[in-house]
Parts: sequence; C-alpha cells; structure tokens
Amino acid sequence: MNRVAQSTTAAPALPKVHPTVVAMLAEAAARDPRAEALVCGERRLEYGGYLACVAGFAAELESLGARGERVATLLPNSIDACIAAFGALAAGAQQVPLNPLLAPREVEFILRDAAPVVLVVDEALAATLSPIAAEAGIRHTIVVGAQARRLDRDCARGAALPAPPSSDALALLQYTGGTTGRPKGVDLTHRSISINVSQREALLPSRPGDRIICMMPISHAYGMAMGLFLAAYCGGTLVILPRYQPAEVLETVARERITVFPGSPTVFVGLMAHPDFLRTDWSSVRICHSGAAPLSAQTLRRWRDAVGAPVHEGYGQTEAGPVLSFNPAGGTIKPGSVGVPVPLTEIEIVDTGTGRRVLAPGERGEIRARGPQCMAGYRNLPAETAEALRDGWLYTGDIGEFDADGYLYIRDRKKDMAIVGGYNVYPREVEEALFLHPEVAEAAVVGVPDEYRGETLAAFVVLRDGAQAHAEVLAAHCAANLARYKVPARIEIVDTLPRTSANKTDKNTLRSIASAGTARPSSQPEPARSGRNP
Repeated sequence: MNRVAQSTTAAPALPKVHPTVVAMLAEAAARDPRAEALVCGERRLEYGGYLACVAGFAAELESLGARGERVATLLPNSIDACIAAFGALAAGAQQVPLNPLLAPREVEFILRDAAPVVLVVDEALAATLSPIAAEAGIRHTIVVGAQARRLDRDCARGAALPAPPSSDALALLQYTGGTTGRPKGVDLTHRSISINVSQREALLPSRPGDRIICMMPISHAYGMAMGLFLAAYCGGTLVILPRYQPAEVLETVARERITVFPGSPTVFVGLMAHPDFLRTDWSSVRICHSGAAPLSAQTLRRWRDAVGAPVHEGYGQTEAGPVLSFNPAGGTIKPGSVGVPVPLTEIEIVDTGTGRRVLAPGERGEIRARGPQCMAGYRNLPAETAEALRDGWLYTGDIGEFDADGYLYIRDRKKDMAIVGGYNVYPREVEEALFLHPEVAEAAVVGVPDEYRGETLAAFVVLRDGAQAHAEVLAAHCAANLARYKVPARIEIVDTLPRTSANKTDKNTLRSIASAGTARPSSQPEPARSGRNP
C-alpha cells in the first residue's frame, strides 16, 4: 500500500501457514476424518476418504513418472476434479488445470507448451482430446467419468501420501485467459499458493465447518483459492455445482445451508434477476465474496439489502497467487473498493510511463505489487516475464488508485484506457455511471478508433427483464452524470454480452464489433456458461 504511506489500516496477523496445500488437507483429515469434505449432487465424501483417494491417485501418478513433471487436468466441476488437483500436487507434480470449455485448438496449444507427462480428462472430451494428447507427446491419458472411472471409487485407498515436495517446488501452471494471442502459463510454487490462503484468511477468516458453495470452475485461480483451498484450510464442506445455473444455485443455498458464498458480478446480477431469488432462504449465509471482475456499487448494495450478508470484494490475478487485497471482514467495507492489501504484501500506484514514480492517494496509475504469493514467472516466455516482474515488483497492467484510508480502487486495465480528444477516459467510470440507471443490468464500454477524436466510446448494455430504456435515454443519463467527453458516442442495447472461457466480459470481441460498426453482440452465439464468472 504504497510502502504503507498510502494506508492507515494496520495489517492483521498472518494465521497459520502450511508448507503446502496438501498439508492443509492432511491436517483437516487428521483432525476430523468423518467430517463432510465434498458434496456434488448425490455424491458425498468425508475427509478421511478424501485424503485416502488423494493419496491413492498421487501414488498412481508418481508411478507414471509425474514427480518433477506436469500433470494436466481437463475436468468439469466434480469430486473427481478435487481429487485430481490434490493428487497431482501430492505426487510432486506441477498441476496444469484446464477449463473444459476451451476449444480443442486452445487445448492443443497449452498441452504442447506445458508438455505434461499425464493428461487426466473427462470421458465426454476423451474422444476428441486423446488423439491431440498423443500428437503432443503425452505418454499417459487417464479418462475419468461415470462410464470410465471415479477417483473417489477406483483408487487404492491403502496408499500413503508420497514424500512431500519442497515448498519452493513448482505446484501450479495456470494459463491466463485471453481471446487473442498465445495464452501465458503462470508458474506458482507450493509456498506461494499456500501462503496466499493464509493471507486471505487474515482478512476473511473462515470458520471450522463452513459450507462453501463452488459454482465457479475449479480449474480457475478464483475457484481454487476461494473454494478448493479455502475448504481444506478450515476443514469445511465444499458444495460443488457442475456449472452456474441460477435455479440450482438458489436451491443449493437453502438445501445445503451454505455459509460462505463466493460469487462474481455475473452471478450476483443473474441471481437477483431470478424470480426465486427473494423466496430463497439465505439465513445460513454469513459472508459473500466477489472477485474476478469489478462489482458495481449498485449491485453490492442491492445484494446486501436483499440477502442480509455483506459482500466483500477483493482483487487479484493469476500471477499473484491470486489474492492481493480484500475488504476486511473485521473492518470497513467500502462500496466500489477492492479493499486493503493482504499481509506481507505491498501495493503501489505508479505512473504509467516509467512505472517507477510512486503516486499519491487519489492519483491514478498502474498497480504494482510484491509479496511471497507472486508468480515465479511465465513458462517459456522470458521477455514477458521480464516485463511483468521488474525489480521484485509484479506489474499488474491494471489502473487503480488509493484513497486516504489506504483502500484500493480498480479503475480499468491499462490497455483499456481510451484517449478521447486528448483526455484520458477509463471505461470503468462510464460503466459505473450506466449501472446507476435502474433499468441497466450489465454494461461494458470500450474505446473505438476515431479519425477526429482519436477514440470514441462505445457502450453495450443489457437491460433488466421488462425494462424499456432506449439508447437515447441512457445517453441522457450519462450526460447527466459524466463530463461530456466521457459520454459514449454509441450505445447498443443487446441481449447478452460476449464472455471469455472464464466468464469475464470479452472486451476484445466488443472492440471488434464496435470497430466494424455493423454486427451486434446480440447476434453472437450465446456465450458458454462456466461454473462462474468468476
């Protein structure tokens, strides 16, 4: 937090840190082996059985030569996905979690770059991807599913956990999402992902026996940190949904007595629009988390008023293990802010030119961070690693600012900044203004090249059910809430916003649509819904 000069908030003490996340799981199983660990539909698994399955699968992977190598997992949200993740880590391999929504071409690129020795793949994808794996030189493919094998049923339960890997060994190789260009594989060590769980715990303490819903992909950094690893740390129950479906989420919250609700703007907005939202019993939920994309202040307030549990918004990225900040459970929650840095983490706002001049509170610039959770680097990309990691700092590529109390605000991506008539305009500010309109459900704003002004702004808006607002009405609303040069030159009312495989708004597609000036997002295929936004 700008070397503490930008913050008056004292960092809380760091709770217990485990050498690896596997050690978290082993401790939870030793403490109460009969406690419920995983729930997915009709399948349930206690901690004793969970650890036994992880140990058995880890022994199998080790026998296939996985120690010191990589194991790729391509599985939908399931109990198998949890066992496979911990099994790979316990085997001393580096896990490569892949989103099942990736296209075969995208999977092929990652498999060739990661060069795993084992691919663990869902049976529904095996026919397509097994040949790709063979061509990529992967020696072993393990097919998982109801008609193949279940990792909670078909593993040797008598095996002991293999010798633990070093805390400094590589644990995860997570590929960052993107719609153009090559994906970047982020190298994270056992130490970095384990300490990051404890860092997050310092601001958002869990409770023994917490029941955590997981609708975001377990293959994603957010799903791992705020679901898979969170549950193991507190010995709680991870209630897994195969995908995000509003009706199923609402039913599960009440039936399973969920206490911790990690979500995202997409999830919060979608659930509040569902007819059963206000009829759902939310009384068991004590805390909600939001991450992976900025949450509008209006959405936060509406959710809190309806559910009765606060939403703690945080910030991070895959390269940061992934959590950098959160609105603390024991402190002030500031709408629109992503909170304060987690312990052992410094965050600074620096100028976007040199990246070296530290800015004062209230000034906007690039966010840089350093702490023990940050990545070791990008796999096979030394130039990109050198650009992102400079003098011990991780340069995030995000634009932000601190307030006088040391609370961080994300204003935009550095590359998303538009220059309109010589003025810097951050699309997030325009989106926040659109969210203030009562008929707006979702909004995304992008810069579009313009021969006269350099760039103009194009806004794509999804209205709430039954809303009748026209583009002219929204333009007048923006004019009343923004400087004139910030008002979008074009506002499109669309049925849906295109999304990436991680369910984030796909601004690259929107830029292409806006630049073409013809096709509309509503004419695009319905985006695939992953388990989360998130």
